[in-house]
Amino acid sequence: MAPYIAIVAATLRRTSFKHSHFRRRCLHSAIDYPLSHPIYTIWASNTSLGKTLVSAGLSISFLSPSSSPPFPKRRFIYLKPIQTGFPHDSDSAFLYRKFCQFYASKSLPFSVFASNSVFRASMPAANEVLGNGSVDDGGEVGCGLKNLHWYEERKLQGTECNGVEQFPVSEAVCKTLYAWKEAVSPHLAAEREGAMVSDSEVLDLLRRCLENDTVGTTEEVEVMTVIETAGGVASPGPSGSLQCDLYRPFRLPGILVGDGRLGGISGTISAYESLTLRGYDIAAVVFEDHGLMNEVPLLSYFRNRVPVLVLPSIPKDMSDDLISWFDKSQTVFTSLKEIMLSTFLERTKRLHEMPKKSCDAFWWPFTQHKLVSEEKVTVIDSRCGENFAVLKSSDMISEQFDACASWWTQGPDANLQIELAKDMGYTAARYGHVMFPENVYEPALKLAELLLEGVGKGWASRVYYSDNGSTAVEIALKMAFRKFLSNHEMLPENVSSDDGNYRDLKVLALRGSYHGDTLGAMEAQAPSSYTGFLQQPWYTGRGLFLDPPTVALYSGTWKVSLPQKMQSVISGRESLSFSSRDEIFKRSRDGSGLASLYTSSILQELELLSDSSALSHIGALIVEPVVQGAGGMQMIDPLYQRTLVMECKRRKIPVIFDEVFTGFWRLGRETAAEMLYCEPDISCFAKLMTGGIIPLAATLASEDTFEAFTGDSKLKALLHGHSYSAHAMGCAAAVKSIQWFKDCNTNINLIPESRLLQEVWDAELVVRISLLPAVHRVVSLGTLCAIEIQAEGSNAGYASTYASSLLQMLRADGIYMRPLGNVAYLMCGPCTPRDTCRHLLDKVYSRIHEFGQQKEDHQASAA
Repeated sequence: MAPYIAIVAATLRRTSFKHSHFRRRCLHSAIDYPLSHPIYTIWASNTSLGKTLVSAGLSISFLSPSSSPPFPKRRFIYLKPIQTGFPHDSDSAFLYRKFCQFYASKSLPFSVFASNSVFRASMPAANEVLGNGSVDDGGEVGCGLKNLHWYEERKLQGTECNGVEQFPVSEAVCKTLYAWKEAVSPHLAAEREGAMVSDSEVLDLLRRCLENDTVGTTEEVEVMTVIETAGGVASPGPSGSLQCDLYRPFRLPGILVGDGRLGGISGTISAYESLTLRGYDIAAVVFEDHGLMNEVPLLSYFRNRVPVLVLPSIPKDMSDDLISWFDKSQTVFTSLKEIMLSTFLERTKRLHEMPKKSCDAFWWPFTQHKLVSEEKVTVIDSRCGENFAVLKSSDMISEQFDACASWWTQGPDANLQIELAKDMGYTAARYGHVMFPENVYEPALKLAELLLEGVGKGWASRVYYSDNGSTAVEIALKMAFRKFLSNHEMLPENVSSDDGNYRDLKVLALRGSYHGDTLGAMEAQAPSSYTGFLQQPWYTGRGLFLDPPTVALYSGTWKVSLPQKMQSVISGRESLSFSSRDEIFKRSRDGSGLASLYTSSILQELELLSDSSALSHIGALIVEPVVQGAGGMQMIDPLYQRTLVMECKRRKIPVIFDEVFTGFWRLGRETAAEMLYCEPDISCFAKLMTGGIIPLAATLASEDTFEAFTGDSKLKALLHGHSYSAHAMGCAAAVKSIQWFKDCNTNINLIPESRLLQEVWDAELVVRISLLPAVHRVVSLGTLCAIEIQAEGSNAGYASTYASSLLQMLRADGIYMRPLGNVAYLMCGPCTPRDTCRHLLDKVYSRIHEFGQQKEDHQASAA
């Protein structure tokens, strides 16, 4: 019996989506998408290569009936975020029509439903559809865009219905998100038609579609979504961003439509490498056969990378409805569909297995494994700028702001991340790795020049490269001790002889400081959780460790907290409170009574050492300028540190600044030394220096420090080094990062001509947080905002888990934090927008308030 096919005429009506539902994306809207079904991006190596044909073929293949009933319910979702040439060249309309034509020509045992909708269009594009007199219908959304609400649908009823209304088994949903009239590049169309769209708006509307298309979907419905890009991989989007960069926050797996035409081999390979360089996973390459046998070299290149599928040639007759071509192509599209489904299943299976496997295989640093269950492991799928894409238990990939700056190293936004990847790829291809002694190559030399003209300007003349911050400190200690011996004429005359008369050299350091985990660096810090017997049984603490005064915001007021010894002698007239944080850094404090107190306290400590042993010498001062990181984000009174440095300089004790944490704009200036108004002899840098993308460290030294190692014998040289010293990729990344952070065109927070970052943390909100009963103190400076939660006894200190419930709440809010005991902190990059920081602080304020209420309720119920 011939099939009865009922066709519901295309209609024009408003969709159920409200304008308020698709409101313009704010800066902080998360990039989330479900893992309940496969979602793929369709890319092409150039324009006019058949992306929409591939999408249409996939829709037909995916929705084709199984061999026998019962037929599973399936939904194929086609999204076209950016469309130019609308409405005449609408790709979603093309897929909608071809899908309907294909199934109208078949004898179907079940009903099929298809729809096509367009959400937003420029005014010229909207006029083409609605007519010039209807441009006000639906409301404008700003920037020359209109909520179009175009919708059409068709239902093709199957043979087994017998006149009874049947719920469609297969459904093809086609959507265009943004449309412009001119058939030109999107950035040109947007500009010419006065309908500009930001990247964040495109991504937000796309996210909402991905979210809405799965609402109400049951496990009985099989779903596949494809997102078709416009033009080629590197074609601009409406804002001018390359599309491979525009869609990067989602990092969805992709299908690459290659070029089977003459010259297409190069374009296909280039497009593939452009995508993989940005971290995309490509599941398959598919292209049309033009009889040129291009699949042979492409198969050779892509072997062991991705499958390559070849489609039959498309008829040249424009009147051809392509139904027979789709029929001939079904074996290819079926193979492509199976590849996409299996790749999706493999990916999701791996993601879900990772927590257990990691607990069984890893030994995480600074982690008590007994306290980490599988449920507490964060599965990170990728990173884009300052955001993790993490696996949520609800089968979602969800965005989390990395408030740890991945252990204080990260500074790049998404744009810098891409630039760093490109520069490192070029450098790896050019140099690989080359040894450093007595050699020079451009990345290492360029970085040294930038460091000496930047963080070392005015005092440093030499750059010594190493691998990490702790090692940079080890090198600094060697440098400082040699300089001390040279300063005090304690070097042996014959460098070739070893008389065994070693000097007992100690360091002068501050309690609470932390300089790394290598043995020498640990000896240069006071006893702490990191140096205890369980961690370092042979630790002796080779130094004199001073108790420094600290500064923080307490209940809305910046105050200095003095150590116990100083409290007993402080004058009652000396103010320890300040009207603002900036008052704390003023040089005018040098003449205060507090400065005199600091001087006398320092002199007293040094004299005690001199009296106790004539054989021991303070061979170096080492400090973390302004803020001690691992010691609990303690801000040290800059007046005290400046006084200490000046006294050591007077005594010819070399001064080391450990800026591994504080350097490169972490505290709002390129170097924290600028905030102390004094210069070191030696300084250590790492972490943010490379943008956090690869390890590298540098120890900068003054010329007289360098001269202490010069001589006729190699034995007088600094006999220290690493196989990967000054590795080219790290140097290239550091050059790019330093230049990026120092350029007002790339760093939106840099105040021109001032060498300062603008305040990124809202001062009023920081004060409000400090006033919360659950908060003890706050330190807000540069890219750091640290909050110590009010706690006592075992609930305080590094080993505390007191704030763990607060951290879990914030992670649920999309903020990834890892505390230092009961000290929670937010850390952003030098380029992070102020609006983002305000959004983060808003969430932190709300959650700490809620956390405090919970603790109060718990105490009340316990009482």
